[in-house]
Amino acid sequence: MYKFLEQTAGGYMTRNVRTVQRDHNLLALSEMFEQDDFNSYPVEDDAQVVGIVTKFDILKCFAFTPSQMLPRYHDLMSRKVGDVMTPEFIYVSPDTRLTRVLQIMVEHRIRSIIVLDGAQKLVGIIAREDVIAALKATATD
Repeated sequence: MYKFLEQTAGGYMTRNVRTVQRDHNLLALSEMFEQDDFNSYPVEDDAQVVGIVTKFDILKCFAFTPSQMLPRYHDLMSRKVGDVMTPEFIYVSPDTRLTRVLQIMVEHRIRSIIVLDGAQKLVGIIAREDVIAALKATATD
């Protein structure tokens, strides 16, 4: 367990991150989710991360409201990622300790965290599964 305390996000993050643009529609996004089996994508604009979009963001579009009790699937799926993404997102750096990453995930109940370098450029994403793999890899019985 002590080995885990020394591990950083950079050692376990996914480096080849697929991103989406804010002008993608939700139908294309949902197809990406299905194809990749990811839970979220960073949203980029001019090579700068401007938000994060998750499967939950798509589901929120279908929540019943007093003005629209039965949302129309094709109408909602033509909306743009920029309309539903979360522009205020939590991120870490590659040298952030996994103990901190784990704490953020638990406190904020999030599945993955964007990893940005010192120049605020996307270098990876770290998911719950990555933290679990680190715990297993550093376990000594």
